[in-house]
Amino acid sequence: MSRPLRIQYPGAYYHLTCRGNERKDIFLDQDDRRAFLEKLFLSVDIYQVSLLAYVLMSNHFHLLVVTPQGNLSEFMRHFNISYTSAFNRRHSRAGHLYQGRYKAFLIDSDNYLLEVSRYIHLNPIRVASFSRKEAGEKWKELLQYTDSSFLGYLREGKRRDGVDYSTILGYTGGDNKKGRVEYQKFVQAGIVTGVKNPLLLGKGSGIIGEKDFIKLVKEKFSGAGGSKREQPALRELSKEYEPKELIEEFCRTVKKNKEEICQRGKKTIERAMLMELLYRYCMLRQPEIGKLIGGIDYSSVSQARRRLQIRITKEPKIGKRFETMCGEIEQLSRKKI
Repeated sequence: MSRPLRIQYPGAYYHLTCRGNERKDIFLDQDDRRAFLEKLFLSVDIYQVSLLAYVLMSNHFHLLVVTPQGNLSEFMRHFNISYTSAFNRRHSRAGHLYQGRYKAFLIDSDNYLLEVSRYIHLNPIRVASFSRKEAGEKWKELLQYTDSSFLGYLREGKRRDGVDYSTILGYTGGDNKKGRVEYQKFVQAGIVTGVKNPLLLGKGSGIIGEKDFIKLVKEKFSGAGGSKREQPALRELSKEYEPKELIEEFCRTVKKNKEEICQRGKKTIERAMLMELLYRYCMLRQPEIGKLIGGIDYSSVSQARRRLQIRITKEPKIGKRFETMCGEIEQLSRKKI
């Protein structure tokens, strides 16, 4: 069976994991763990990657990242080589540290980013020794586990400079007391009720997402190789559309001003179309779109986009109108070249 392609584009979200060769430990002491994070934060800085979550286990690790520059392979190559070299020097050994290449799952951020972050942070209590323990004991263990980004999501004093906490907390109310409390409740609910492993959704395809996201990705990257020259769809995704310019162009096209379109409480077709265009062409996440469109939450954006997709499919006039809008936006890009 052929392995899934590494799908790379600016703004892509990934769950990354790597296991020790022959399932052996990749951390032998606390100095190894410190060296790992030092190399990780350095690589994040060099390649301008945003690290959203991490956990270090004895023989593997999990990372949640977004790559604004679409350079996942370069980032992971540098990071894995850096830590392997440091580990080998410290322990007077040679050869491979990891078992094969790292695993990378492309994530539908609007629907699964929050869920994947919880899965990562629950890893310390997903081991066999905790399988029969009560929820309270599991929660206590998480609060004592320092080799994870989790504590920084609960208390600002526990944060690391190399981690972006605001992106995930944007789904639970923001990087504030309310958002942190809601994230804590979300993780605790996963302990009490149990949660399915979201990574199972990506088995085979390497994509964790809803059907429309998977379809879009497969259509754009079907049969594509790794480089931009081999991926015409990647070049298209790399074009930058400024949200302000797109909104202005949209307003001119529909002959309405932004305030009229984005008025709170109005669920117009124009507002839904603008949301969808911002999502497709500006590569914004739904919380970011919500802030631009009248300060609504991400779930309202998601619902509006879903309703629009249904209408585009069932109502030819709506579908043709949206297609025209897309053409206008793409024309805007060609004028800039």
